[in-house]
Order: sequence, then structure tokens, then C-alpha cells
Amino acid sequence: MSLSILATKKLPFCPACGHRVVTQNLSKAVAELGLDPLDVVVVSDIGCCSLVDSLLSCHTVHGLHGRAVALAMGVRYGLGTKNKVIAVQGDGGATIGLQHLLEAARRNVDITLIVQNNLVYGMTGGQLSGLSPRGFKDNPASVEEGVQPYDICELAHKAGATFAARAFVGGDTPELWKEALDTKGFCLIEIVEMCTAHGVKKLKELKDTVEYGETVLRNDKPSLVVEPRATDSLFDVLEPVKPLFEAAIKEPVGVILAGSAGEGVQSAGGLLATAGMMAGLNTTRKGEYPISVGSGFSVAEVILSPQPIEYTRIEQPHTVIAVSEHGINHVSARIGDDTNLLVDDTLLEMLGSRSCESAPFRKKAGAKSAALAAVAHWMRSSGMLPVDALIESVRGHRYEEQLRKAIGSI
Repeated sequence: MSLSILATKKLPFCPACGHRVVTQNLSKAVAELGLDPLDVVVVSDIGCCSLVDSLLSCHTVHGLHGRAVALAMGVRYGLGTKNKVIAVQGDGGATIGLQHLLEAARRNVDITLIVQNNLVYGMTGGQLSGLSPRGFKDNPASVEEGVQPYDICELAHKAGATFAARAFVGGDTPELWKEALDTKGFCLIEIVEMCTAHGVKKLKELKDTVEYGETVLRNDKPSLVVEPRATDSLFDVLEPVKPLFEAAIKEPVGVILAGSAGEGVQSAGGLLATAGMMAGLNTTRKGEYPISVGSGFSVAEVILSPQPIEYTRIEQPHTVIAVSEHGINHVSARIGDDTNLLVDDTLLEMLGSRSCESAPFRKKAGAKSAALAAVAHWMRSSGMLPVDALIESVRGHRYEEQLRKAIGSI
């Protein structure tokens, strides 16, 4: 048996949510097929089921709502016949991206799609999807009264999928999972589940509500194989960043910037990464923010390293820079005893006796420039990067004047 692709036993789903069982069954099936986690790519989009990407030890790609299958097709075409490519969607994502699903089935692309059908949009309050049964739609408040749901398995089968199956959660046997994962071509496995927050709460009620039953459909059809071909790289048209400065960094340094949405956190992270490249370092920048983009927290993770970077998540941050309450609340659990903490002085009361450095970034630079001002302050105080590299990174920017002012504000 291979290693599990599930990296944790702590799953973030509601009690009795079917997503928990499906995630565990997927992991078991991958292990029992003897697949190495590093040979597995899981592609997800938006929705409760798509929280899975942060739980897995395999390669993951997280995309836009309804686009998981399109992304998975791109991964498959890019990798050729190597690796196992799995797409994960909810019923909302599957119907939003229905054309992608049908194209993948028509071409019979060698990917496995898991549709976790809990009958509603569970993350946004229980709205109806294209797979919601008539038991949900036939009420006076519904604009879809009498409208039949899609049969996603029948659609995929008629479009040309090698394998399409539907099972109720708990009835998705190991054999069904293994066939879905081990069959060449486009394979769809739909698991009908409960959404205990906004939908059906018990398995018996689920079976009484849903008019479509369990099914297994197969086509004897070859899978379309597209071998990778040599093309010009997108990087070929980019002007390389030339090292103009020297850094004092000798080992990889992880910096987390934390603030509020719309306050320039991602831009500050990008400029810090560019400054690192201008100082001859390898850098990565990764953003994190809630699905309701434009509100709540905004976090940018930047790695600065003299060596190549092969893993882009920061497990133990060297430095956390926080400039808003949203930001510090979101990253507080990642601040260790050895983490250098730099915060806006408005956050000092929240931190109590926690040792940190502070400055009035918001007061001096304004809310939308506080993150960049804090980055500049950290560069000066730590001595790891010359602030001139940050100043050079804004050269030619359409907001160069404002950015320079923020850099020099503290």
C-alpha cells in the first residue's frame, strides 16, 4: 500500500458532512492503488469540497469556480501520460463548468472527476444548483418549480466518457473508487451527499429526496492522448530582473505579510519578491484571501532564498508583518516563539505581552500603503535586503510616486 495523500486527520468540514467521508475514501483508494502521492495531481475550484487542496500531500491546483475540469485537462496535456490527474468539484462547480465537463468527456481525456453533489451551494447559504432535485425546487419560493435537474452521469456518458457512476455517500465502494481512478479516459464519479448546514441532514432523507438513483455507465472508447510538444516559453518574452544589489540573506527566509483586503498587501508582497530578485535571490510570492475577494483578510507569503525554492509554503515564518486586525487574526496561529513580529502600533493592545516591534504604519503611510511601509521598515531594521532594491522595484510603476512616498514614510 502506498502512502496516503491525506496529510491530516483534522478535516474542516461540518459534522456529518459527506465531504469528510468522500475525502477519506479518495485517499484510501489512491493508497490501495499503490499511487505515490508525488505522482498525483488534484485540481479543485471553489466550494466546500474544494477546501481539500490544503489537506493533501500531493500536488494541488486551485482555480476558479467551475474551471476544475478545464485546468485538469491542461495539466493532463502538459504532463502527457504521466501522473494521475484528479479534478474535484461540487454540484455548483460541475454545472457552472458544464461545457468543460462535456468537452473532457467528448475527447475522453484521461482524468478522473469527482462531483460531490450535496444538492445545494453549501458555502453561500444553500442556493439551488443544476443538480438540485425537484424535492427542493417544488415549493412556492422556488423559481425552478417543476424543472428537472441534470443527470450529470448520463450527460457525461452520452458525451463519450469511458466511465460515469453515481453513488450515495457511504455506498461509494472501494471497487467503484478504484475503477474510477484506474480506468483510462474521462471517468466521473458523482457522490450524492448531505449538507447538514443548508440541505438534507440524514442519509434516509437524502435517498427519499433525490429522484435520480445509483448508476454505473461505461463506454468502450479509447482515450485521446496528446503528447507534450515543444513551444516557446511565456518567460521568453519577459525581461529578466537583473541583480543590482547584494543581500545579507544566507539561508531561506519566509516573510508573511498580513493585512486587510484592498489595502495593498498583495502588491507589497510582489514588490518585496521583486526586490529580492534585484538582490540576486530566488523568490516566490503566494497570496491568500477569502472567496469574498474585497473583504476580510489578505495575506502574502514571500520566500527569499539564495538556493532554489522547491516548496512554496512557509511552514515556520522567519518574520510576520501585520498591519491590520483582520491580518493578525488570520495568521496568529502561525506565529512561533522564534518568529520576528512587526506590527502596526494599533495592534499592540491585542498582542498583550507578546514581544514585537511596532511603528505607526497606517498613520504615517495610510491604510492602503501601510503594508509597503512596513516592508521597507523591516528591510532597513533587519539589514537583510537593501531598501534601494525596493525603491528600484517600483521604477516605472504607474503609481511610482505614491509607492516611493510609502517606502520613505517611516
